[in-house]
Amino acid sequence: MSSDRLTSDRPTGASRGLAAGLLAALLLACTALLGTGTPARAETAGTGPTATTIAEALATSPVYVDPSYAAAVNPAQQQALVDQIAATGMPIKVVLVPLKKGDAFDGSSRTLAAVIKERLGQQQLILISTDEYGKWLNGTEWPTDAHQTRDAASAVGFLRELNDAGLAARVAKAVELIKAGNGTEVYKAETARIDKEHSARPEVKENASGSSSGRGPGTLLAVAAALVLAAVGAAFLVRRRRSPRHTAFTFPDAVFAAEQAADEAGLRRQATAEMLALGEAVEHGGGAATPGLSRALDAYDAAGRVLDAARGLPDLVGVLALTAEGRSALAPAPGLPLCFFDPRHGTAVRRTTWRPLGRRERADVAVCEDCGQALRARRSPQVLAVRDQGRTVPYFEVPAERSLWAATGYGSLLSGPDDTLAARVGAGEFSRARQQSEDHGAAKD
Repeated sequence: MSSDRLTSDRPTGASRGLAAGLLAALLLACTALLGTGTPARAETAGTGPTATTIAEALATSPVYVDPSYAAAVNPAQQQALVDQIAATGMPIKVVLVPLKKGDAFDGSSRTLAAVIKERLGQQQLILISTDEYGKWLNGTEWPTDAHQTRDAASAVGFLRELNDAGLAARVAKAVELIKAGNGTEVYKAETARIDKEHSARPEVKENASGSSSGRGPGTLLAVAAALVLAAVGAAFLVRRRRSPRHTAFTFPDAVFAAEQAADEAGLRRQATAEMLALGEAVEHGGGAATPGLSRALDAYDAAGRVLDAARGLPDLVGVLALTAEGRSALAPAPGLPLCFFDPRHGTAVRRTTWRPLGRRERADVAVCEDCGQALRARRSPQVLAVRDQGRTVPYFEVPAERSLWAATGYGSLLSGPDDTLAARVGAGEFSRARQQSEDHGAAKD
């Protein structure tokens, strides 16, 4: 149901009592399904290697390779890295582990670095680790970044010579740049090269319909793909609702070659718990006189539809975005949507204008604190990656006609206060996008 419909036909009297009864029944069913309703993160915490396991291994070797990366960094390659590090005479440690939400580090490379530093107890330490997507590298140095470690690790992802290189070769190059102390110079040179190359690429100005772009509703919003961790060099396209214009923009496939592991079962439980919480808030919202109640009911209804039809991570995250929209409707003042780059980061704290590398267009997006800091430092935020056409890509790179979430940025790219995720779901945009995606997949097969 749409928000306009509920605004003009709010439940009163017996109809409101019936709605409340149905809602209570739904909540009871959700409670039975969820048990305690504890978020999935707590249930899955502790999976994967622990800080103690890694610290103990680093006491005997400067390189720790999780068994899941054994094929990417075999014993001979690992020994070569050990020898290379020993030759530098520097306190370099390498930790190569898969990261995902719910593990010992909550899927955060920043948390991994901080915990390992604490466990090792070294005042001087240079740590190279994998990031949330597995193939890109993070570099952290204590007490200061004297050897340009952060930029050295980031630069590796841009070097043309390493486009098809494996993880061991990338780590070796990072160690080389740290030893040379010129990571920042290489990083700036490579990002400037990519910016120049991508900016010079021609764009398709119009499609067969001859439509052009503008700033109002239906505008095409061209933005660039946030490359994982340090990748500021590739661009993406987010398309506004109803815009027929299409702009092609490619970037290295290797950027998202390592797919992020997603605990979909846990996220489904979390999404259901969030919907339960919204339902309880609506039930105790004080009746039709509560400002925003009809919109909150819209969001609750839409979240249930999406949850029932969810095929994977993007749709489950969409449930989180819809429940956040419902909570915002009940708040004294409307709040921001969830973080554009990855809604799992939580509610955004500000909106910011972002000009992605290689583009002249700017995008106005809602960001969490961490993503805002990354943008201010000219670094790529962590993004929600999904599978599309056999590749792992940022969710917003999926064509808008095949993804409501790409079209709306999970709420960041809506055109105004009357344009809501719930209204779009109610208008059938979610189901139509699903059908388009299924038809596209069938055509490819």
